[in-house]
Amino acid sequence: MSTSQLAQTLKGSEIIKIGAEINELKRQGQQIANLTIGDFDSNIYPIPDELKQGIIDAYQHNQTNYPPAEGVAALRQEVSAFLKKHFGLDYNANQILISSGSRPLIYSTFLALIDKGDKVVYPVPSWNNNHYCHLTSAEEVQIITRAEHDFMPTADDIRPHLKGATLLALCSPLNPTGTMFDKKDLEEICDLVIEENKNRLPGEKPLYMMYDQIYSMLTFNKEHVDPVTLRPELKDYVIYIDGISKCLAATGVRVGWGFGPEKIIGQMRSIVGHMGAWAPKPEQVATAEFLKTEQPLNNYLAKFKSEIQTSLTTLYDGFQQLKAEGFSVDAIEPMGAIYLTVKVDYIGRTTPTGEILNSSADINFYLIKEAKVALVPFSAFGTDDSITWFRASVGTCTHEEIRQMIPRIKDALAKLK
Repeated sequence: MSTSQLAQTLKGSEIIKIGAEINELKRQGQQIANLTIGDFDSNIYPIPDELKQGIIDAYQHNQTNYPPAEGVAALRQEVSAFLKKHFGLDYNANQILISSGSRPLIYSTFLALIDKGDKVVYPVPSWNNNHYCHLTSAEEVQIITRAEHDFMPTADDIRPHLKGATLLALCSPLNPTGTMFDKKDLEEICDLVIEENKNRLPGEKPLYMMYDQIYSMLTFNKEHVDPVTLRPELKDYVIYIDGISKCLAATGVRVGWGFGPEKIIGQMRSIVGHMGAWAPKPEQVATAEFLKTEQPLNNYLAKFKSEIQTSLTTLYDGFQQLKAEGFSVDAIEPMGAIYLTVKVDYIGRTTPTGEILNSSADINFYLIKEAKVALVPFSAFGTDDSITWFRASVGTCTHEEIRQMIPRIKDALAKLK
């Protein structure tokens, strides 16, 4: 049966594909340390007790009808206060849109701004920008980033590509790398956007910036920076993506928020409404109540961040030890999010069974088989499959599981010729 051109050409998630193969191995009885999915084992990292009880209470009080299209008013007001308190950002409730996590917000940003053939500029590696460009028939311009700059784009990287662009899509802390913008680097990028908009003709679309800061509360000894704080004159051109999914280990609770210029947020509200991509009302009501209670939030974040940082540091130290022992590996020191960027540079090596590792995917599946450790190659985030850098996500493993996987990786790599 014939289907649409979009359906025939849309690529599935490489991460989900890898995850499905891991699940099949687990079904067969194999124990795999799964560092692939950007999620949490809720038995290791449960949501805050107060939030959980608030959700239960909301259901018990029959808060189960449709929420308002823009989100429950009390939640939008609390998000407004939260943004002011934690980031110094001044957005009223009408400039805030609630949805079921961040994906509908990102997609609706693209749909609200992008016409067929409009140029979207984004760095690689990055999460899903390529798929949203495909869904909206955008002209995508990928900015290749470098390990020596922590895989974050610089103004010099971006400058040649902004003329005529409609959207610059950025994220910090970055999925998949866990690295972050420095203040100076983001300031220089913001100045490029300001200058480009000064040169736009009357009636021409401006250059907008989508800034995904869903991991902004999960940073380690590094300050999160954002465009409007650094350059207030950009307020009419920046759409932020945020929510509780990552900072409260609440990926399944599905409460995200976007904020930005009121007109664009209103258009996004209509799009999200047609999708039906609202966060469940009980979860919205409970999140509003939880955001009011500063001490439980701070207590949870302090413990949660400490545990995530311990896991990331344990994995980082393990890779640095392997590097010191002469293995062709590396890692970038953790800065934020739940990800560590690791390098396993073994393309061209031969396995004990005589197979040649020809790509990053081959390396990954060798590690799954021999070390019982699963990573995600950067090729899943837009790079060439010859790039031997990988994302390691620590949200579903205990500290002890992470410690135990380093000797297994060492043994597996030692077998390669």
